[in-house]
Amino acid sequence: MRLEQSSKPPGIALSDSVSRSGSKTWQRMLAGRYIYALVLPGFVFFAIFKFLPMWGVLIAFQNYNPFAGISGSEWVGMQHFSNLIQDEHFYILLRNTLVINLMNLCFFFPVPIFLTLMLNEVRHEWFKKINQSIVYLPHFLSWVVVASMTFFMLSVDVGFVNKLLVYLGLDTISFLSEPQYFWGLLTIQNIWKETGWGTVIFLAAVAGVDTQRYEAAVVDGAGRLRQIWHITLPAIRPTIVILLILRLGHMADVGFEQVLLMMNPLVNNVADVFDTYVYYRGIQQGEISLGTAVGLFKGVIGLVLVLCSNYVVKKMGHEGIY
Repeated sequence: MRLEQSSKPPGIALSDSVSRSGSKTWQRMLAGRYIYALVLPGFVFFAIFKFLPMWGVLIAFQNYNPFAGISGSEWVGMQHFSNLIQDEHFYILLRNTLVINLMNLCFFFPVPIFLTLMLNEVRHEWFKKINQSIVYLPHFLSWVVVASMTFFMLSVDVGFVNKLLVYLGLDTISFLSEPQYFWGLLTIQNIWKETGWGTVIFLAAVAGVDTQRYEAAVVDGAGRLRQIWHITLPAIRPTIVILLILRLGHMADVGFEQVLLMMNPLVNNVADVFDTYVYYRGIQQGEISLGTAVGLFKGVIGLVLVLCSNYVVKKMGHEGIY
């Protein structure tokens, strides 16, 4: 039996298929034009302030001259990265950055989760809202205010804590000038300032839990702790995993303003991090190419940690960020 051949050549048929596909795409975009209009400002922001500046990464591979520009500056390849690694302060910077971030990861990261669980158990809405407002408030204070409050609380001369120690007949403690207190002090500041704000995403995840699940658990005889363990925690587990991955991506970043305001010559050995190094070398001393190289180095570390942690998370059966 002879099969009938199509009257249209294959090229024309493929062209018609592409044309129909393109037409459907435009129809979908036209139908969702208001959504795209909402997305447009964010896209323009990222295009101007995030994507276009990536061209400046080339400065890390040059002896950048502001008068000659990127195109006219001398190309030196990996020289600045080599100078960074061979710098005698490099391993101090790496140690301080990693330790501060690890302390935040171990002590600060779980606190918003614990606070979310406690707020979710509050049954009086007015009391819950008052507590939420109180714990959110420190987030809106600048680090200048937080550093000033820390000074008036812990300084040897006017600090409330040291005055209390003197009143009790104890010796004063130099919290702000002793290196052994510096990392813990930064962690406590982060916990006090950002814990409340960190609960926003977790509370949103908890709000999506069907209340019938709690009612069924009560019928089955489950108490509050079992409800938290078997319903609330599994509900926010995907959010915890995603935020943990994103947090690992910032392991080479430390709050520059916080560290700069809290550091002094007596604690420089434990306070110097990559961000302050960029400030002193890249801005104050005008070594723009070295500062850019440090920023690129931090970005590569963050990318590797995100990729590795996302791979491990997906192998464990959880959903990653992609």
